[in-house]
Amino acid sequence: MALDERSSQIEQEAVRRASSASRSLAAAMPRLMLEARRIAATVVHGLHGRRRAGTGENFWQYRRFVSGEAARYVDWRRSARDDHLYVREQEWEAAHTVWIWPDRSPSMVFASPLVWETKLDRALILSFALAEILVEGGERIGIPGLMRPTASRNVIDKMAQALIHDPTARASLPPAFSPSPLSEVVMLSDFWSPIEEVKDRIAQLSGTRAHGHVVQIVDPAEEAFPYHGRIEFLEPEGLGSVTAGRAETWREDFIARVERHRAQIRAETDRLGWSFIVHRTDRPASELVLALHARMGERGDGAPGTQTPGKQMPTTGSAA
Repeated sequence: MALDERSSQIEQEAVRRASSASRSLAAAMPRLMLEARRIAATVVHGLHGRRRAGTGENFWQYRRFVSGEAARYVDWRRSARDDHLYVREQEWEAAHTVWIWPDRSPSMVFASPLVWETKLDRALILSFALAEILVEGGERIGIPGLMRPTASRNVIDKMAQALIHDPTARASLPPAFSPSPLSEVVMLSDFWSPIEEVKDRIAQLSGTRAHGHVVQIVDPAEEAFPYHGRIEFLEPEGLGSVTAGRAETWREDFIARVERHRAQIRAETDRLGWSFIVHRTDRPASELVLALHARMGERGDGAPGTQTPGKQMPTTGSAA
């Protein structure tokens, strides 16, 4: 077979798979959107606004006066209560942008017998629910390279339409772009890409001092490796297959490799002041939404764009 003919067949197969994936995603969207709205409605009543220090009008907290600040900032009434000077901080009320990127590559279309939901389904539900809650709080939501930031009340519908018609849905990492220093980036993926690619993309997105959150979504089987006997494992992104004669003998090495890969991601997020969390699909999606929303409200020392290295989020679902 001629090389150009073989290349043409490969391209046609890629187009066919992309078209099939788009149709499957479109068929699943109503269910995913409904579940996201249910989760958002469930958790939103227990949430407080994403409060940050700044130039708003609402009181947030008192803090100690710092030498060098203008005396006009001192709250003399509060300071008269003891021997320290205090400043009355206001809540930062200017809406900023949160970029949410859910991985929709073939590796995300996986669900073991231990769960009923694929990693892709969970990533989309989490993205939609988080977007709904953040828009309710006055934020703007965008999808890198796909949807301009919006504060529309029907943000889930806009996101769904953009994702369904995305021709780059097979990408495992978000596109390179330059988020503003006041923005935040939320990446939801299994992050099984080569570690250097993962680290490079996180470093690039943090280059403008934007804050970020890396959410690794995994199936419980990807941590516990509950396989026995002779099994053929297929690489979902076209890199072939491998057969294990006695799969149970691979478990210890597999788990160690997963932990090394994850430790490298965590080291990079620590270095850049981003947060890192592992979310398993056998855990409730609402756990991740609550934990992530809380972490997004911290923003280091309270100032927009400030990063505090080493602060990591708890795992929602422990590794086996």
